[in-house]
Parts: sequence; C-alpha cells; structure tokens
Amino acid sequence: MYTREDRWQLWLRTIIITLISLTIFVAVWWIISDFLKLDYIPPPDSVYRAFIDAFSRADPTTGRVMWDNIAASLQRVVLGFILAFVVAVPLGLLMGFSKTADDFAKPIVEVFRPIPPIAWVPITAIALGAVLGPVAVVFIGVFFPVLSNVIFGVKSIDPILPDAARTLGAKRPSMFSKVIFPYTIPYIMTGIRIGLGIGWMCIVAAEMIIAQGGGVGQYIIFKNEIGQYDYMFAGMIVIAILGLLTTELSGVVERRVSKWMGLK
Repeated sequence: MYTREDRWQLWLRTIIITLISLTIFVAVWWIISDFLKLDYIPPPDSVYRAFIDAFSRADPTTGRVMWDNIAASLQRVVLGFILAFVVAVPLGLLMGFSKTADDFAKPIVEVFRPIPPIAWVPITAIALGAVLGPVAVVFIGVFFPVLSNVIFGVKSIDPILPDAARTLGAKRPSMFSKVIFPYTIPYIMTGIRIGLGIGWMCIVAAEMIIAQGGGVGQYIIFKNEIGQYDYMFAGMIVIAILGLLTTELSGVVERRVSKWMGLK
C-alpha cells in the first residue's frame, strides 16, 4: 500500500518524465521543420501562435472561434456516446448472461463489428443528414468497444459468485444488480475509455465529410484546403487535448464509482 509520500513521489516522477518526453518531441519536430522547410510541416512556434489566435479571434471566413467548433464537436460526441452506452451496456449484460441471447445476437454483431465506423459516413449522411449523421458514426464507433468489454466482463465472473447468490435465494433481478453489474463495472469503464478514443476519431472524420454548423473536424479540413497548415495543426492539437481530457475524466469516474461500490 502506497503512503501519501510515495504517491506524491510517483506523481512528481510522472510529471518530470512527461515534460522531458514532450520537450524531446517538440525539439525533434522543430528540427525536422527547420531542416525540411515544408509548408505543411510548420514549426511549433507558428502552431502555438495559431492555436492562441484560433481561441482569441473569430475565423474571418466562418465567423467562429475555436470554442464554437469545440462545442459543436462535443455535442455530437456526447450524444453519440450516450446513445451507444444505453444500448451497449444492457445488450452486453444480456448477451454475457444468457447463452440464448448471445447465440441470437452474436451473428448480427459479428457481421457489423469489423466494418470501420468511417465506412458508415456516406450512408449516415444520406439517411440522417449532416446533423445526425456524425452522431450516428460516433454511436457506431463507441458501441462495439463497450459491448465487447461488457460481454467479456460478464463471462469473466467466477461461477462461484452466481452459485453462491442463488444458494442465498437471489432471483435474476438481484443477480444482475448485486453480482453481475458490480463485477462488470471495470470492464464497462475500459470499454468507455476505448470507445471515447474511437469516438473522437470518428467525429473528426465525419465532420470533415458531412457535418454542418462547425466542428473541429470541419476546421481542420478547411484550414488544410486553404493552406493554413499551422492552423490545421492547431486543430489537431485541440482534438488531442479533448480526447485526453475525456478519457482521463472517464478514469476519474471509474475510480469514484469503483470506490463507491466497494470494488477498490
């Protein structure tokens, strides 16, 4: 068991190593940019200025600041994630618990699971339009990681636990609420972390192709088309930060939920 001093030292060590790693990355980037002198590989200082400018000044073409694009992308990711979560978790619990349900649903799931979410962009654009199409792409990207992890979590339960619950008179509803669901919480959170990462990739790709009303993906492709590569890189960094923040937030939620349920 780590003491508070040990945790502080580990945290400090992580921060130092992270700063060293990022410093080396920026230095290599700067050297490559300076050596190649290519327009599409701008130096870090140019990207930094573009990053600050994107947040402080409205784009002259679209009239949006970066906060507007972030809000548009975030709304689509959150909506797609919520829809995927409320469908994937109950379905995963059912498929993991019931062999009949697994045998019935697995063939359908396995047909669609290997298809990259980006491949759904054209059909979602036709069927749902430029507003809901990107949301559907995020839904598909998040759905399968969450579903797979929930199924795996349920099937990983030690058979002794359900048997003991039945011996004590637990019915199926109690079995789900007291045994199966608490045990699968870590697996659900792992699926969420993976799904959120895929979700951000999906929303950027979808926004580049079909979205309307702003979005970081739209911003990136537009800046690429007009040759403002420093602003394009700034948009890419924004996506990286958003993805990191959401996955870290899911980690915080996982620790809080696990502690609340007595799993840690």
